[in-house]
Amino acid sequence: MKKAHLLLIRDTFTPSYVMGKLYVNATFMAHTLELAWRDNEKSISCIPKGVYDVRLRTARESASRDYLHLLVENVPNRSYILFHVGNRASSNWKLKEKTDTKGCILTGMYRDEKKGMIMQSKKAHTSLMDKLIEDGIAEQMELVIKNS
Repeated sequence: MKKAHLLLIRDTFTPSYVMGKLYVNATFMAHTLELAWRDNEKSISCIPKGVYDVRLRTARESASRDYLHLLVENVPNRSYILFHVGNRASSNWKLKEKTDTKGCILTGMYRDEKKGMIMQSKKAHTSLMDKLIEDGIAEQMELVIKNS
């Protein structure tokens, strides 16, 4: 069985968000956006760097996502960490400013580091799902997260 090796290299760190690049089997797939590191606290932090199993998660398994997405498994002290569509991480989490993530990983085709946003997220997410399914590698996936 073929395996999908997802590599997320975080390369931009701010007090509000983290940006990176996602590769699937060494091919660049998308830019990523996550909340900043806040000691892995639920709903306000990105997850720790490390190695994780990932699986496809269908819309019917989710109360909030009506499309196919990825679930990152075995995250210490966290659950329901997803790869999903979204464009921004909160720039001021203490004020509960609008955000598209509460600890999940967002994917986009482009990024704007000054605004802390990624663009064309739906397109990037669809391309990611299509690659995993079309290449027959969605059944067994491993995610490695590294900081540059």
